[in-house]
Amino acid sequence: MQTDEGKTIDTSTAASLLERARSGDDDALEDLLRTVRPQLYRFGMKMCRDPEDAEEVLQDTMLTLARSFRDFRGASSLSTWLYTVTRSFCIKRRRKSKFAPSHEEPFEELDEGDSGLHSGRPDPHSEVESRELWRQVQDAISRLEPEKREVLLLRDVEGLSAKEVAEVVDISVAAVKSRLHRARAELRALLAPNATPTPSACPDIRETFSRYLEGELSDDLCTTMQSHVAGCAHCAAECDGLKAALNVCTTMPCDGPSASCQNRIDEAVRKVLATLDQD
Repeated sequence: MQTDEGKTIDTSTAASLLERARSGDDDALEDLLRTVRPQLYRFGMKMCRDPEDAEEVLQDTMLTLARSFRDFRGASSLSTWLYTVTRSFCIKRRRKSKFAPSHEEPFEELDEGDSGLHSGRPDPHSEVESRELWRQVQDAISRLEPEKREVLLLRDVEGLSAKEVAEVVDISVAAVKSRLHRARAELRALLAPNATPTPSACPDIRETFSRYLEGELSDDLCTTMQSHVAGCAHCAAECDGLKAALNVCTTMPCDGPSASCQNRIDEAVRKVLATLDQD
């Protein structure tokens, strides 16, 4: 079973716990809720950008699962369904939250003269482990528009496929990829505010590299891109920088909700289960 440090929802473990819960095992349901809780809290936290709202979203999601787990038919994966429910509560909280900012605070820029996250540094892999890089990336993600932020979080932080993201946000796969490419390009721009302008002879390398990562380029285009990047220091740095930023996304820590929130959710779930057992 995953711990609070788990990267993504363990679908096989979750499915096994769900089947046991359907058979009447209340302990399995509580274990299921604890298994998925950290990832759903992380997603809610980054969407709501406020711990209080994120904890309320998490509780609403957990109670929804507790009340309706017997009705889940598997039309989509359990993780897709859970992120869909979490997203819907995030949208509701965002619309009415007193914490919703009237304007975005300026992003804290990197050191003067730094072109951002790129492989020109001595050891990019060890830097990815740095919480300072996590902070920088999280700050940049928080500045993205909600529609871009959610697809980047689901695809690059939570590890869902483009098809699964499309199911969660209820748009086409093509629309997901379009938003994702723009979100990744903007993320790179926020992390490299002092990057040199793109030479006129160069393609939109940020979007092109994102399309490459999604397997959207033909073999000929891949060859052309690789040849260009090999001979262009600017585009090579851009690709390395975006790759490093996405590596940070995939290794972002998964801090769980507060102990008081967890205890409150556990108590609320037990009350729901007691009501279900009486039916």
